[in-house]
Parts: sequence; structure tokens; C-alpha cells
Amino acid sequence: METRPNPTASAGFMLLAAALIAGTSLLAKMAGRDVLGDALHPLQISHGRFLFAFLAIGTTALILRPRIETPNLSVHFARSLAGWSGISLMFAAVAFIPMADATAISFLNPVFAMILAIPLLGERVGPWRWTAAGIAVIGAMILIRPGAGTFQPAALLALSAALVMGFEITLIKLLTGRERPLQILLINNAIGLAIATLAVLFVWAPPTAAQWGALITLGLMMATAQACFIQAMKRADASFAVPFSYATLIFVGLYDFAVFDVVPAGSSLAGAAIIIAGAALMLWRESRARR
Repeated sequence: METRPNPTASAGFMLLAAALIAGTSLLAKMAGRDVLGDALHPLQISHGRFLFAFLAIGTTALILRPRIETPNLSVHFARSLAGWSGISLMFAAVAFIPMADATAISFLNPVFAMILAIPLLGERVGPWRWTAAGIAVIGAMILIRPGAGTFQPAALLALSAALVMGFEITLIKLLTGRERPLQILLINNAIGLAIATLAVLFVWAPPTAAQWGALITLGLMMATAQACFIQAMKRADASFAVPFSYATLIFVGLYDFAVFDVVPAGSSLAGAAIIIAGAALMLWRESRARR
């Protein structure tokens, strides 16, 4: 059944998704530092994310019993590998740099998706989109600060996460419209769990009770955030819904301050604002091009 447009509900779902995604970054940072016990490896944290997200989505699938059509397994595998890599890199990044900085840099993923869509999808990129990409990259350079005494090597982890997430977005475009959302989520998390399980065998350490709780909550929050994102996109155009996802920066800043007493620097705020401006310009141009 087709969902009626409801901009207010769409904004609400997207803001809830932003708050939940910011919460997963906070839990990953807590588990990756000596807060809940000895720091866990980022690969173990991403394994927990996929394990408990898959259990939540799998339970939903058992209840709803969706019809599974013939999936494109090669694209699903590549998308899941990119998703697992991106999440693992992000979880590593937030353990070393402010969450707001890592999140802002990750917003470069539409830029990388645009660039990768040229050879992979045969898309043409005009001057407006290149301008938007250039603006976003300037913001990233302010955050990374290459060549300066305040250079953050860990920021390169977030930059790498944005690159592979951009590749994931490109692959999602190949799946969207061909397969149902729940089927995509179920298969993605199943393959991602298999990859994460193989990777975690080399770094596994027994979590504390508090870390188990953080991993369980992280996985459930991620699954809920994915569901909220889908509901938001069903109720409004992407040009309306997606800008609300930038509220993730506000939430991670609040969480980082409340738990770790981290106050964003002026350069961090400036870089984040420039990245968002570039991403917003790209989104606006794409929405105009569709119309």
C-alpha cells in the first residue's frame, strides 16, 4: 500500500534517525575507550552492531514474512562489504577525534558517491555538482587540517569511511527500485554479519557486562535508525527529508559534551558548516534536475 505524503512525519522520523545514529557513535566511542572496561577493537564493535541489528531485523522479517524475490547477490555482497568497512572505520575514528568532526567528515559520502557514479553508473556531472563537491572538500580540509601542527591523523579514518560509504550509496542506487526495502535490509545485515564475524575472530576479547549492554543497544539503535530513515523517505521527497539528517551533527555534539566534556573548536564548527553547505547545494541541485 502506498504511503501518503506527510512532511511533518517525515521530518520527525528523520530527526529520530539522526538522534539514534548519533547515539550509536556515542556507544561506539564508549566501547572503544576505557569507559566501560578495557577498550574493545573497532572490528568487535562493528560485529556487535551487525549481530544485534540482524537479530532485530530478522525478528521483524519472521513476523511480517515478506516475499523474498531473486536478489542480486553480487551487488548485495559488495554493498555489505562497503557498509561494514565504513562502519568499522567510523567506529575507529570516533575513538580518537571528536564525534562531531568524524560525523562532519562522513557527510562527504555524497561527494564520493557522485564521483563514483560517473564510471560505475554512467552518470554525467555538471558544474553545479562539481561546485558543491568542491565546497564540501574545503570544509573537510579545515577539519583534517593537513600540514598543520594540529593535523588529526585519525580524521583520515573518517575520510576513508566517507569514501567507502559513498561507494555503498552508489550500490544502493542499483538495488533501490528493484528490491523491497526490508529484503535489502535483511540481506545486507546478514552478509554484513558474516563478514564481521570472520573479521572479529582475530581481535575478539571478552566484553564486560556494560560493554555487552552497549553493543546490544548499539545494534538495536542502528536497526531502528534504518527503519526510521526508510519511513522518512517514504513520506516526503529526498530534497525535503535528507537535510534533517544533518541534525546528527547537533546530537553528536551534545552527546560528546555531556559524556566526554568535549567542546567543538571554532575550526570544527566552520568546517562542519561548509561541508553541510556543499552537501545541501548538491541535494538541491539534484532535486531540481529530477523535476
